[in-house]
Amino acid sequence: MIVNTELEQKGNLFPSRIIKFQKDVDTLYFYTENNVVLQLTVLRDSVLRFRYTTTGTFENDFSYAITKYASTGYNKLEITENDDFYTIITSKLKCEVSKKDGRVTIYDVLTDQIINQDEIGFHWEESYEFGGNIVKMSKTVNERESYFGLGDKPEHLNLKGKRFQNWVTDSYAFGKHTDPIYKAIPFFTGLHHGKAYGIFFDNTFRSYFDFGQERRNVTSFWAQGGEMNYYFIYGPKMETVVENYTDLTGKPHQLPPLWALGFHQCKWSYYPEAEVKAITSKFRELQIPCDAIYLDIDYMDGFRCFTWNKDYFPDPKRMVKELADDGFKTVAIIDPGIKIDPEYSVFKEALDKDYFCKRADGPYMKGKVWPGECFFPDFTKPEVRDWWSGLFKELVEDIGIQGVWNDMNEPAVMEVPNKTFPDDVRHDYDGNPCSHRKAHNVYGMQMARATYHGMKKFNYPKRPFVITRAAYSGTQRYTSTWTGDNVATWEHLWIANVQAQRMAMSGFSFAGSDIGGFAEQPQGELFTRWIQLGIFHPFCRVHSSGDHGDQEPWAFDEDVTDVVRKFIEIRYQLLPYLYTAFWNLVEHGTPILKSLVMYDQEDSQTHYRTDEFMYGNQILVCPIQEPNAKGRRMYIPRGTWYNFWTDEVVQGGKEKWVDAEIDSMPIFIKEGAIIPKYPKQQYVDEKVIDEITLDVYYKKGKESSQLFDDAHDGYDYTKGRYSFRTFKLTGKSNELILQQHKEGKYEATFKTFKLNIHGLPFEIKEIQLDNETISIEHLKVDGTIAMVVDKKFTEIHLIGA
Repeated sequence: MIVNTELEQKGNLFPSRIIKFQKDVDTLYFYTENNVVLQLTVLRDSVLRFRYTTTGTFENDFSYAITKYASTGYNKLEITENDDFYTIITSKLKCEVSKKDGRVTIYDVLTDQIINQDEIGFHWEESYEFGGNIVKMSKTVNERESYFGLGDKPEHLNLKGKRFQNWVTDSYAFGKHTDPIYKAIPFFTGLHHGKAYGIFFDNTFRSYFDFGQERRNVTSFWAQGGEMNYYFIYGPKMETVVENYTDLTGKPHQLPPLWALGFHQCKWSYYPEAEVKAITSKFRELQIPCDAIYLDIDYMDGFRCFTWNKDYFPDPKRMVKELADDGFKTVAIIDPGIKIDPEYSVFKEALDKDYFCKRADGPYMKGKVWPGECFFPDFTKPEVRDWWSGLFKELVEDIGIQGVWNDMNEPAVMEVPNKTFPDDVRHDYDGNPCSHRKAHNVYGMQMARATYHGMKKFNYPKRPFVITRAAYSGTQRYTSTWTGDNVATWEHLWIANVQAQRMAMSGFSFAGSDIGGFAEQPQGELFTRWIQLGIFHPFCRVHSSGDHGDQEPWAFDEDVTDVVRKFIEIRYQLLPYLYTAFWNLVEHGTPILKSLVMYDQEDSQTHYRTDEFMYGNQILVCPIQEPNAKGRRMYIPRGTWYNFWTDEVVQGGKEKWVDAEIDSMPIFIKEGAIIPKYPKQQYVDEKVIDEITLDVYYKKGKESSQLFDDAHDGYDYTKGRYSFRTFKLTGKSNELILQQHKEGKYEATFKTFKLNIHGLPFEIKEIQLDNETISIEHLKVDGTIAMVVDKKFTEIHLIGA
């Protein structure tokens, strides 16, 4: 006889009293009466991992996000116990675990200040619909706490008071506040009382973050399945938090080739070959620098990946070589949907090898994308990734394509309400079989990973260049990215600015937007202002939907073309500076763009700024983001700065009006900086560079600058064949000393530095070069004090009266 037909809806469940503690080297286990186990791992003095199970046993510990190269090891680990708490102490942190309910409080070990504290902490709700648990964590909001990160959210940089979800979504023509969009990066940085920490919630299910929206004093994060598994990362500097998160989830596996940092031109679509050639010829004719031309989906035969439309491109190998001879790298798009066509070899091979995703009851996952009805490879299966990598042989090795652009990999499916796979689709998940609910957010990442390995293999000995639209934490190891299908509006110019900054503070610096907007048509003024912003983004590409008109630099009037050329030339002159910033990203995980709050977190005025940002360590940029502007007010951070255009010296720590007609934008250089510049080129390595300019900005005091150089492609730099120069500037009231230290075996082609010295407050009476006095005639004073020196100098001493 059935006595109870009702499910017991238990609501939120909580850990009970801790009854047992166990230590295994760097991992601590806390067992509760109701079978909850907290596994606390000390990865580093400043990085702790918290992992919970409600069943007494943990599932297989597997993550796509965490890199095998992550740093581990600590200097101190002490564990003490009293009646109320277990206390774990490292050289940076003190962590208390409550015996009563397992709640966690984390302190700065030096100041005993609370950094992060559980509110009700870990709790869960049984999911009767899918099985398993909805896992939840709530933390107390500290006084005046601010929150930053979460990837490409089109929102104010400061996330305080807002709620978001992470579910990778094809979001054509998204707007401000649209959520979710293309990426799922469940990592944020909290900042209060001058100290920053980060939390990375490594859970690939649909997840949510609430930064004090529902309850002002509570921030929480939860997921629709999986386990509560998060990393706590302490700074106390924001930049250190992001560097440590990037160390955990991976720095880019190698430097990009230098050409990938040039200007790129793209459209949906350039075809046939004659149009591609007309576009590239026009760049050269008008002397507008450009390094890459893109082929969108129309280059394929009926949108079948890894094929060519021979009517449009009868001899792609010849065309790609001719473009290369003219300084253009060709980048081709590849989508995940494989057309259902028994005559199509890629489809037939994947079908024969059982590589396509299947529904729970056995049939293949079928969805409509550009080719029509398609099946989709399961990129979470290692054999499928290997197979996919191998497909690039003809495209890359034989034809000569230099870059691959992965699109539609959310995965996007047309004409279905949820725009993607149904939840019941099955995935291998590297031997951890699961549903699409778990694999969705990593599908695009694993496609990009497979593409990267194909590019790396078949483009060897050159470096791979891959772009992806969809991403999960860790995707920055393999690829660059852009922010998706934006719109040609002033609002989207603002969005592009905050998205690139937010991606950098989320560990993914190699990012940019579709300059000018993908949908609709920009006017010349908007296009110009967007180019001005875009040249300061690590990835710099114009892309547009051909439906809406032309968007090349010459598509507007001559005045626009001239200003656009001028700014693209600035991009190319600053390439050695940007390349050095990439070196610091690859070596140390240092973000290339820094929001003002990351640059100076102690200044509370920076916590709600969105427009201004640092490009590298020493250039301050602020785009013009509204029409008809002849300048703008902007916040100059604390310190002394030089106006890039006029050399006017300004004091920071305040807002200031800055003039900026259409041919200008606010750019400032930090005092003491030494900014390396190339001569103007039409494409990377067009010229053999025999001299690099160093713009030296006087400072009373000390400042350090860097210049990284290598062969601009290939892997020799990993064997020590690079050149890393450190410049130390020391300024006094009547002296300026420049010292250079070089490491690495690479000998660059240039022989000399041309020094342009800005803001010198004294008249030079004597010059000493490597302790020898040289003639004052070496100076050229023509508005700017300039001199040419051998690149091997160790010290230059300018002495005033």
